[in-house]
Amino acid sequence: MRAIIQNELGGPEVLHPATVDKPAPGIGEVLVRVRAAGVNPADAMNRQTGVFSGTPPFILGWDVSGVVEATGPGVTLFAPGDEVFGLLPFPGGAGAYAEFVVAPTRALALKPDALSHVQAAALPLAGLTAWQALVDTAAVGQGTRVLITGAAGGVGHLAVQIAAARGAHVIALTSGANADLVRSFGASDVVDYQATDFSEAFSDLDVVFDVVGGDYPLRALKTLRAGGTLVSTLPQSIGAAAAAARELGIRVAGLFVESDRLGLTALAELAAEHRLVPLIAATYPLDDAATAHATKHGPGKVVLVGD
Repeated sequence: MRAIIQNELGGPEVLHPATVDKPAPGIGEVLVRVRAAGVNPADAMNRQTGVFSGTPPFILGWDVSGVVEATGPGVTLFAPGDEVFGLLPFPGGAGAYAEFVVAPTRALALKPDALSHVQAAALPLAGLTAWQALVDTAAVGQGTRVLITGAAGGVGHLAVQIAAARGAHVIALTSGANADLVRSFGASDVVDYQATDFSEAFSDLDVVFDVVGGDYPLRALKTLRAGGTLVSTLPQSIGAAAAAARELGIRVAGLFVESDRLGLTALAELAAEHRLVPLIAATYPLDDAATAHATKHGPGKVVLVGD
């Protein structure tokens, strides 16, 4: 099969098409013909450092949408021909930049008809990150006052939609140029981070979901009520905030995304109801993965498209 491999760590130029052996599904696994594979910041980090996959050669990619080609022993959830999408086991299960990939059945869900394969491939890692932060960790629901940083980004734009769909009052932090876009996702208030210090503008919030890091977690504490929750996708940035939060009675949680069929199913239900739509910044043929990694894109997600 065709795949994008790298034989050394480095910049986008290390990614190149190659012919490799087609994998076979084992117990509890399915073979998926990849129709689309999402591109995430974690892919670039892995390409440069091997932090998740170790020493090359390896194949990047955790987000996948495609069609079940074959099933391994003991599989009852899916059959050949089923359209599925999901997050390959993170961080150790990359390999979606290929014509075929093997996945555990519990890392996948049926693709909703409302989403194309490109849209579905843009959803798993970013969408599950938002779902696990907002729903599983912070229990965002009707009337929750939640501030979301990086609201036009890959995780942020999905987080705004998820929180809004659950009835939350969403305060979205973004650039002025993206204000109308973020408002269209369902934000109740949109704040230009370049013009307004959010830590001085809000107080008594229930939840802050931060994807920016730096000094944002510490600043976010000023906006939260006692008993509120700060969730960060950058656990390495929350040390100082965690110490201060204990004195204020605020919960601080650092999150790394996990593969999760129940979460995927919940995201698929929102998508089927047209309440969750991934924004696509750009698409590239699989063989152009290096260009996709090397090119700066606007809001939304980048997706590689198979045959």
